[in-house]
This record gives sequence, C-alpha cells and structure tokens, in this order.
Amino acid sequence: MAQGSARRAAGIFACAVLVLVGCAQAPADAAAAAKVVDVTSFGADPTGVADSAPAVKAALRYAKTLSQPVRVVFPKGVYQLYPEQAETRELYVSNTVGANQTYRDKKIGVLVEDMHDVTIDGEGSKLDYHGLQTAFASIRSTNVTFTNFAFDYVAPKVIDATVSDTGVAGGHAYRVMTLPVGSPYRVADNHITWLGENSPVTGQPYWSGVDGMQYLQIHDPVTDTAWRADNPLFTDVQAVTDLGGRKIRIDYANATPSTDKGLVYEMRQTTREQPGAFIWNSHDVVVRGLDAYYMQTFGLVAQFSENVTIDRNNFRPDPASGRSTASSADFLQMSGVKGKVSITNNVFDGPQDDPINIHGTYLQVTAKPTPNSLTVSYEHPETAGFPQFHVGDTVEMVTKQTMLAAGGQAIVTAVDGPSGMDHAKSLTDMTITLDRPVPSAVTIGGSVAENLTYTPSVLVSGNTFRNVPTRGVLVTTRKPVVIENNLFDGMTMSSVYISADAYQWYESGPVDDVTIRHNVFARPSSRVIFVEPTNQVLDAANPVHHNIKVEDNTFDIGDVDVVDAKSVGGFTFTGNTVQRLDRAALLQVQAQNRCLAVGEHTPLQTTATQPAYQTSLFVFRGSSDVRVAQNRYDNGLNARADTVDMNAQSVAVTQDAAKVNGDNVVPVLGSVVYRSSDPGVVRIQPDGTALALGNGQAQVTAVTKTGVGELSSAPVTMTVGSPQCGG
Repeated sequence: MAQGSARRAAGIFACAVLVLVGCAQAPADAAAAAKVVDVTSFGADPTGVADSAPAVKAALRYAKTLSQPVRVVFPKGVYQLYPEQAETRELYVSNTVGANQTYRDKKIGVLVEDMHDVTIDGEGSKLDYHGLQTAFASIRSTNVTFTNFAFDYVAPKVIDATVSDTGVAGGHAYRVMTLPVGSPYRVADNHITWLGENSPVTGQPYWSGVDGMQYLQIHDPVTDTAWRADNPLFTDVQAVTDLGGRKIRIDYANATPSTDKGLVYEMRQTTREQPGAFIWNSHDVVVRGLDAYYMQTFGLVAQFSENVTIDRNNFRPDPASGRSTASSADFLQMSGVKGKVSITNNVFDGPQDDPINIHGTYLQVTAKPTPNSLTVSYEHPETAGFPQFHVGDTVEMVTKQTMLAAGGQAIVTAVDGPSGMDHAKSLTDMTITLDRPVPSAVTIGGSVAENLTYTPSVLVSGNTFRNVPTRGVLVTTRKPVVIENNLFDGMTMSSVYISADAYQWYESGPVDDVTIRHNVFARPSSRVIFVEPTNQVLDAANPVHHNIKVEDNTFDIGDVDVVDAKSVGGFTFTGNTVQRLDRAALLQVQAQNRCLAVGEHTPLQTTATQPAYQTSLFVFRGSSDVRVAQNRYDNGLNARADTVDMNAQSVAVTQDAAKVNGDNVVPVLGSVVYRSSDPGVVRIQPDGTALALGNGQAQVTAVTKTGVGELSSAPVTMTVGSPQCGG
C-alpha cells in the first residue's frame, strides 16, 4: 500500500472509531484532495493594473472541467474586474427589476456554475469591480464556499455627499459638499451630473444621474444613525459651483442658514439592475470572512436554494474610502430558500434598506384553467421571471382578506412557466397542476399561492446592526426561527419585523415558531418588535402568526413601543429588561451650599431632568394567548399593554408590572438616598442633609431604586475648609 493510501485508510479508521465525537481528519483529507486553480496562472494581475476579468473567467471555466473538489485561489493582491469581458447570463432575480428586458443580461465577475465542491479563496486579496456587475454567484452548484477576500466597486451608484460647510454670504445661504474619491461628477448650468467611471471599451460612463436623483437617506456620523428623508439640497438653488478638490458649493435664493453641517446625504437611483451577489438553484453555500465594502444596486440574493450560511463577514464601507453606504438596498435577501439559513457573527453597517430579509413569494391566483390547475402571477413589479414551483413541491392557497389557508395543501404535479434563464415564456404568469381539485374557497383575485417546500429554518446570531434607515431583520417562514445574541443599534424602523404580505411586496408567509432572545436593542427610533400581517379581516380566534417568544433581551429605549403585535396566537414576553436610554442623566442633585466650613450643614435636593414616558410599552391587536411575565422595568416607563380588537383577558400578566389597558407609570424620581465619596469630609445625615466633617472635597450622588437596578445622578462636588468657604 502506498504511503498516502495508508494515511487515508488510517484516517478513515479513525473516523469510524471517533464517529460519535466528530472527525478532524475528513476536512484535512478533503482539502488535500482539492485541486488548486490559481487565477494568476491564467493571466490575472494581482498588482491591480490590468483587467483580470478574462483570466478569472478562464480559470473558472477550467475548474469546471475537473472531476474533483477544487479551490480557486487569488494569490494575495488587488485584482481589477471590468464587466466587458465578464461572464454574461440572462437571469431573473427576486426583488430587482422584474420582467424588464432592459436588464435581463447580468454581468458576473466570479461565476460558479454547474459545479460541485468548490471554494473561491481570496487569500486576503481585494477585488475591485467596475461598472454594473454582480460580484460573485453560485448557480446550480453544490458545496460552494466564498471566503477570505474584500471587494468594492470603484464608482458606486450611490453618492455620499458630506456637508462640510454652511453659512450665509451676500444674503444667500450656501452649503459646501465634499465628495469621496470614486464619485465622478460634472457641474454645468447650475446642475450636478453624477457619473460612473468611463468604460475603457466605449469611453462612456457606466451610469449617470442628475442632482438629487430619486432617493435620499441621511447619515449622521456622530450618532451612527441613518434615516430616509426628502432631499433639501436642490430646492431653491441659485448657483452650483465646482470648487475643485471634490468640493461643490450650492448657493440658495434664500438667506436661511442650514443646520446640517457634518451630515452625509446619500443619494441614488432606484433601479436595481442586478444583485450584488447571487445564489440560485444551489445548495450548501457558505459566504465567510468577506469584507463586502459595497454591493452595486442591490445586496446578496439567495433564490430557490438550500442551506445558506453567511458567517463572519463585514458588510460595511471601507474605512479608507470616505463613504458611508455599503449597499444600495438590502444586504441579504433570502427569497424562497429551504433547509437552513444561518446568519452569524456579521457586521451590517450602512445599507439603504433592510440588512436581512427572509421570505417566500405569494403569487396571485389569476385563472383556473382546469379543475385541478391554477394560473398564478407575480404581482410586484420587481419580482418575475424565475420558477416559483417545481414538480413535487407543496403548495398552500391563502385567502388575501384573512391571510389564512384556503382549503388545505396540495402537491404540484406539473408546471408551465418561466425558466429563470430566458424569456421564451411569460415572465409573470405560470400554470401549476395539482394532485387534487382546487378548493372552492380559492378565488381569482382573492387568493394567493405559497410554496411551502421552500421555507427555511433560520438562525440569526451574534450580528451587529447599525446605521440602518429601515428594519433590522425581516423574517416570514413557518419553520423555526431563532434571533439571538445580536446588537441592534439605532434602528430607524423596527428591529425585528414579521409581516406576511399579499397586498404590496407579496412576501410570504406566516410564522409558527420564532424565538427572540438575549439581544440588545439600543436607541430604537420606532416600535422594536413589530408584527404586521396584511390581513384585512382581523379575527383573534384565527390569527395569522403563532408562537412568538421574546425572552431575556435588553431594551434601551426612548418613548417608543417595545412590542406592537397584530394577529398572533401565542405571544410571550418574559424575562426582559426594559430601561430608559437617557437613564444616566435623569437625576440631578443640588446642594444649597457647595462650599462649607467644618461643622456646617446644607440641604440636598434631587430633581428629575426629564418626564416619564406616556407611550404604552405593548400593543396587541387581534391576538390571543398573550403572556407578559417576570420582566424588569425602569422608572419613567408606562408598563401598559393595550388591546385592540381582542379580548383583554387574552393577555395574562404574571409577576410583572404591566397593566392591561391601564397606565402604570412609575415616576422617574422615587425614594432618594444620598451617598458621599468621602464620609470623612462630607457625611450624609439621616435627614438627608450633608454635614461637613473635615477639610477636602467629596462627591455627593443621589440614588433611587428602579426595577432594573439603581439609578444614580451625576455627582455634585462639595468643598470643605477652603478659604473661600470661610474655614
């Protein structure tokens, strides 16, 4: 037996012996067996000068011919990837441009297609993308890993303009905007034309836009927050001047000075030409250890795939770029995925839409061609062209008015519809044949169909969300969902949003088992946990969603709802800590005399700097079997649970301060005690006065108890025995 064969046999034997505790030998053997394909052997340029797209394409095409596991490597360096010689595929992608034929052909920088056991290993390299293209994709492939590289786009389709100066001169207000490197522009006739970089083939910019374009959000780098707003930059403009050095001055016809110095105006167009990254008809795909500095026009879309892992990536702008936007829309869109979606230990910073959105797609029933078939249609204009059902899939019909199942489930036996790769058939309509007659409750225009086979279990754990103008996690799947150990910091909208929508986005479906635990929700600007299916008929006895548990989280909030839940059967809120975001500055202590002689007394007084919040912490609408128990509440919160369109007795409060349909506001200022940092200098008397005992200084602090622990004031310094004190 050869030496290598003997080692492999020994490894196999060890695996058999250690099967109960796992085997470290198998991954090592798999890595050893993988064929290494070096992109530089095909002409890729790691110095970052030449276009490496043709070489990367050739390397991957070669790797596809190998009948063994393969590791495609980018020796550490910088690689330029232009779209002109990248792979091109006609593809239709959820939540992008729908059936619009203008954008049917997608450029893809790194394409894994019809391959198995593939690792794309950047070895610490950076990939610089040019123009409009998808950074990487896995199509009809299995056991695929993308790892260990950074990527960015040279001229993003988002303009991050920082207001670096403001003022009034000559009776006119003005702003000066500073642009990051990589945002070309042209100023003429008092307008700004934003430009992509010029194609080396055509000499023309890859894209262009004028002034405020179509969409704006604002980023505050001081508070690390972002929000959507109307654009004030191009209203009442008198003159636009290019100052050079990537600075543009806008003068206005009014004399009202702006107050937005330091803010960043993030402007873009709204067309999502193609995804930033794409996973389709693939299973066991891992994206790990990437620095995703920007994703052009959209984020990573996983579509009709199985088992997707997104782990230890940074979705945030390159700190050296001067930019604040990392995606033109969502970071992650999981559309019709089955198996397990695992999103762990990532940083999500600077999207222009939701960091995570996990959903299926409702198709509207538009015809009943035969007793056991249906014609169903994509309704949202951004989603079309790809198969929504396959033979053997389980389908459920849903009544739009109630968002409840209409007549049970069925198995798909035939499908006639789009392929996702061409436009030979209708891109919006498909006919599915079922293994049983269509239920009579299913109506044309009043019902939608959901593919139950492509619904995943979900783990969202250990992630950080910040600078998000929208929601943090959107999830609608009936398989188990766990959202744990995450930090949601400064969400402008809800941190966790559960819908099921058959009227606008058509994103399915109900949830049956969601656990939200051990998270920190800090500085939310809106209701934190929001459950809002689109049912028009609200019936607490027949809710859309079931079994949502919110356990052992910390909420650091302003005057907002913690929970707003509609149409849920079985909602528990237990063991959570809810505290005021401003608690560190809520109390102010005052001494009548802060400069004392030994033996002098002085009264102490404490006041609340802010009033108690009046907003109810909980709102339950059309829900049943709600339990609120053993939570801890700060002073100055309204531990009230409002009920709407439901029986108030459906809310059980156990060992908890919450009150159903009644205010329960604990005052900010409760019983106060005072503490001295040096009782030998200042001692607090039983009556609450301060007594000067010895020369020196002492800090006196007021303390009151709350349901989440002590609340302390900022200290006041008291001086004893100074000449200015008369002693």
